[in-house]
Amino acid sequence: MTRDQIFEFFRRLAEENPAPETELEYGNAFQLVVAVALSAQATDVGVNKATRALFAKIRTPQEMLDLGEEGLKAHIKTIGLFNSKAKNVIALSRLLVDEYGGEVPDTREDLVRLPGVGRKTANVVLNCWFGQETFAVDTHIFRVGNRTGLAKGKTPDQVEAKLEKRVPQPFRLHAHHWLILHGRYVCKARTPECWRCPVVDLCSYRKKVLQAPGGGKQSG
Repeated sequence: MTRDQIFEFFRRLAEENPAPETELEYGNAFQLVVAVALSAQATDVGVNKATRALFAKIRTPQEMLDLGEEGLKAHIKTIGLFNSKAKNVIALSRLLVDEYGGEVPDTREDLVRLPGVGRKTANVVLNCWFGQETFAVDTHIFRVGNRTGLAKGKTPDQVEAKLEKRVPQPFRLHAHHWLILHGRYVCKARTPECWRCPVVDLCSYRKKVLQAPGGGKQSG
């Protein structure tokens, strides 16, 4: 994609959804860290179902420690890998209490010190809570970046580096949300719904599905 095409790509996504947000539910920075950590290999819908009752009573790292690992497991047992995730959430809560005064830090270097928090999770927290221009490359963004030609790379880090270099203002703050939502609802993994894609003419994907199923599915 050329610089002008990339600008137009995001301009159209922004026009459709001017203020995109994560679909994870949270009330403060700590709850966001927990929600994103729990969302690895799980859906946002599944995480939200598990955390609604949890977040109604747990708002701080100390309250999470008071709840304890077994108490946490009871809340999140419907989420995949809940045993290891519960262990990590308790451990990160302990670190926040012991070294950060119970506050969530605002740098990637500090965030990735937290158990269960990798670069992607840190980038989500920095973007959604602290308003920093970061690109959290999940499976959706990795697919969209490669499929469209926007940011090709063999690893999430390579795609992130390309986005960091190519995404222009004024779209940098919300870019990763637009890409996630586009990948989740339009540029789907198995069958991209190109017939309703606002950026189909800018995309380099060769096997575009230009008609909806039932309407004489047609590739181009």
